[in-house]
This record gives sequence, structure tokens and C-alpha cells, in this order.
Amino acid sequence: MAVRAVVPESHPLTRRLLLVLAVACGLSVANIYYAQPLLADIGRTFSVSARQLGVLSMMTQIGYAVGLFLFVPLGDRFEQRRLIVVMLGVVACMLAAVALAPTLLWLYIASLLMGVTTVVPQLIVPLAANLAREEERGKVVGTVMSGLLIGVLLARTFAGFVGAWFGWRTMFGVAAVLMIALGMVLYMLLPVRHPDSKTAYGEILASLFRLTRELGPLREAAAMGGLLFGAFSVFWTTLVFRLGSPPYHYGSEVAGLFGLVGVAGASIAPVAGRLADRQSPRRVAAMGALFTLLSFALFAVLDDWLWGLVFCVILLDLGVQGAQISNQARIYSLRPDARNRLNTVYMVTYFVGGALGSALGADAWSAYGWPGVCVVGGVFALLAVYLGWRRVRPLAVNAEK
Repeated sequence: MAVRAVVPESHPLTRRLLLVLAVACGLSVANIYYAQPLLADIGRTFSVSARQLGVLSMMTQIGYAVGLFLFVPLGDRFEQRRLIVVMLGVVACMLAAVALAPTLLWLYIASLLMGVTTVVPQLIVPLAANLAREEERGKVVGTVMSGLLIGVLLARTFAGFVGAWFGWRTMFGVAAVLMIALGMVLYMLLPVRHPDSKTAYGEILASLFRLTRELGPLREAAAMGGLLFGAFSVFWTTLVFRLGSPPYHYGSEVAGLFGLVGVAGASIAPVAGRLADRQSPRRVAAMGALFTLLSFALFAVLDDWLWGLVFCVILLDLGVQGAQISNQARIYSLRPDARNRLNTVYMVTYFVGGALGSALGADAWSAYGWPGVCVVGGVFALLAVYLGWRRVRPLAVNAEK
């Protein structure tokens, strides 16, 4: 059954509301990334190896993918403000569980459940797309995603400093408090939106597979997104280990500072959104994949120079985030009545790719060091380049969208 979202006329997408949505995305998605600059500190607490810490990153991202599959489609079925506020309350509890973890197994399970419940960003992005006018949808998605992406990157910076001064457990306790405060703010400011559908939950989940089967552009965009986020995760999971080894010998606070560097790349998000409004989103995404591949080629030869790492991080984030915005603008144009479900298919694939990248990146670092990391990340990016630039079959529906 088609789902038609009803937008109350009294709640247009004002600049203020758009800013609130962007900030909310950034604060809520940060939960998934606080651990990355703290992995070395966590490893010392539990006396575990880099490979076991890679499993920790993988558990969080797998959990996020599962949560996207289970909860984000509900945005096409239930009132969205209530759903968002409830999920923020639940994730606050999971963050507290991470902060209190007495064993590595507890930490694995709590991180998995924290990932499962950190789905608010992917409820907010389709909400913004639904509220936006058709001619501005790419720009609006780009603006909201810029908040999300800056949250992804600054999470590492914030966590690095909090971890260095107060310990990694404090970071997750602070995050739990932030989620409670954010839930209160969004309850007061978000419009009430009642989707015009009574479709059963099982039918909603079944429709995910039907949409994936029917929409070729959705499959292509999701696969490209998963590969690029896999490359992204290969780098960010292993950066703290590279910076802790010769010639750098840096700690978690410096690894966190690289999040600030990545903000320069994330600033491309609104620009990519406007380009996706005016040109082929598929071509913009393909260019992002090329930038990502180039960044790993340069990582391999410039990693002994700090300025080289800085330049490559900017290039990597520019490529991955530019492709992300373009791919999402592309899929939202396919079925306006099912944007939450389209976003579910895309983001589940995206974070499965990220989880695979985290695991393979940690394995590559343990077995082959930085050259192995660059090869694994480069392979992910090369496959994404292939998807972006291959010849599209004439029978593919909406293939150039």
C-alpha cells in the first residue's frame, strides 16, 4: 500500500527548523563514532588487540544497520516526532550501558544495542525531504546531511579530548545526557506528522525487498554507498593506530583532531546537494568515488608526512560525503511515498559496508600495517568507481537519476 505523508500547513520547513534538524542529526549520529579515537584507550582498559577493537567498531555499525532495518521504515507508518523522541530515550540507556561496561563482552553487546537504537538521524533526513519543496530537495537534504556529517567528524574530536582528560567511560556518560536533552528539545520543536497509512509492520518490511527488486537505481546507489563507507571506515578505524606508531607517537586527542580536518571535506555537502538538483546525481556520486580512490593512492605515499595525512583526509571526506548526498538525493526522487523505506535500504547497505570496512581495516593493519590498510580501502573505492562509471543498461528504469 502506498504511504502518503501528510504535512501540516502550519509547519513549513523554516530556516530555524532546518537548522534544528541539522544539529539533531549531528548530535545523534555522533554516538556511533565516539569510540574510534578512543580505541587505544579502550584496548588498554581490557588488555585486548587491535583486531578485537576492530570487532568493537564492527559491532556498532552492524547494530546500526539492524536498527535501520527494524525501525526507520516505521517513519512511513507512525507519527514521527513521537518515534524520534522514544528512540532518543532508548539510546540514552544504551550509552549508559557502554559507559558502565565491566568486560569486553558486555562492551560488545552494549555497543551493538547502542548501534541498533541510534537511528534518529535516518528518521530526520527523510522528514526533511518530505517537508522540502521539490525544487529544493537536494539543497535541503544537503544542509541536513552537512549537520550529520559534521557530527560524524567532530564526534571524534570531542571524544578524543574528553577521553584524554577524563577517560573513555566519561564520554559515553556525557553522550547519554546529551540524548535526553535532545529528546526534550525535539519534542517541543518538531511538527506532528501523521502518515496516511495503516500498513502492517510485516508488510512494511516485506516492501523493502520489493522496492529493492523493482528499483535498479536504488540498488546501484546503495551498493556504491556501502562500498564508499567501507573505504571510509577502513581509514577511520585504523587512524588511531597509525598515529600511535612511528614517526608520530600521538594519542587519542590528536586522532580526534583529525575530525576537525574532515569538516573541510564535509562542507561539500550543501554544494553536492545543489549540484544534484541541477545535474545528474549519479555523475556527482561517481566523481565522489574517484576522489575517494585518489585519497587512498595518496595515503600510501604521503603517510609519513602529517600534512600529507591532512590533505588526504580532506580529499577522502570530500569524496565520500559528496557521493553520499548525491546518492540520497537520487533515491528520494524515485518514490516520494516511501522515502523512509528507500532510506532504510540505502543506509542498511551503507552501514553493512562500513562494518565490513572496519573489520577488514583492523585485520589489514594487524597483518600488513599501513600498506595493507591502503590496499583494502583502495579496493572498496575502486569497486565504487566501477559502479559509478559503468555503462548503464538502456532498460534500467530511471537509471540516470
